[in-house]
Amino acid sequence: MKYEMLQYKVIGLNRKIYVPGKGEKTMLHEISFKSFNERDEVQGWIYVPACEPKGIIQLIHGFGEHSRRYFHMIVAFMDAGFIVAADDHVGHGKTAIVNNTWGDWGEKGAHTMMEDEHTLTELVKKMYPDLPYYLFGHSMGSFIARDYIAKYGNELKGVTLCGTCGELPSLPEAMAAVREAVDVGKGNESDPKFTGMLFGFMFSRIEEPVKLGNEWICHSPWVQKDHAEDPFDAFTKPTNNRSMLYFCEMMDCIQGTQWASKVPVDLPIYNIGGDLDPVGNWGEGVYQTTNWLAQTGHTVTTKLYSGYRHEIHNYDEIKDEVEKGIIDFFMGL
Repeated sequence: MKYEMLQYKVIGLNRKIYVPGKGEKTMLHEISFKSFNERDEVQGWIYVPACEPKGIIQLIHGFGEHSRRYFHMIVAFMDAGFIVAADDHVGHGKTAIVNNTWGDWGEKGAHTMMEDEHTLTELVKKMYPDLPYYLFGHSMGSFIARDYIAKYGNELKGVTLCGTCGELPSLPEAMAAVREAVDVGKGNESDPKFTGMLFGFMFSRIEEPVKLGNEWICHSPWVQKDHAEDPFDAFTKPTNNRSMLYFCEMMDCIQGTQWASKVPVDLPIYNIGGDLDPVGNWGEGVYQTTNWLAQTGHTVTTKLYSGYRHEIHNYDEIKDEVEKGIIDFFMGL
């Protein structure tokens, strides 16, 4: 297969990517683009089905992981006829490896990942114009998606929030403590006590012994093991204090009706999670987010999967159902 080199100019940045020659097809583009943090080159992928595409789904991964943990979902979306775009956030996955920046999001603030996702959107739309565009975000990816739709929601046809939260009870105290550390010059250090302050509550209803520190994601020991041993996974690597502060600040700006009122009222939203997911406060936080949106005039379809933890898309017995629900929602718009 022959390739031609095309150059795209997106938000004033020149990006070179390989695309198929005229009349040819490809299943994958590997891309990179300059991060909003003005330092890193974000690594991404565009998966293209061998059929006339129905639309584009941009997939946003969570804290400490990377986008290829969603390969089963990516294939399901492609089988349904969707192009899928995904990247690894700054400080995460291949982006962290290429830039040697594990756990370091740069110094440009809490909206860095959201702006990077919008850069990816613009790049993909230049390659594949005039297709309906959808967003899927899981966990921190759903927080990024919530930040995204408050600014760029009018560019989307629909969004799915998966494993999202309402008010994080530990946020105010943790944010104040980590801000104090950054303010006294410890932004580049990594203090594990801040992670404990933010996420320690998530083990409060785990019945099995905590050995890996990720048992809250899924009941399956195989999913836990895969997550813990993944060399592209930054979950067990330290995140510096400045980046933890950005995480807290991002969380703070996507709460309440003040956030929800910024989301376009006609944007269809599918909000899903497990009712044993501590991130979603065991279901209550998922409905809290839905209620913020409902109070500001939005229509939200909400579904909780009973008996399941955080990664509902990684349970063998329901992942096909979860993926079908997302596909059906997008195709019904």
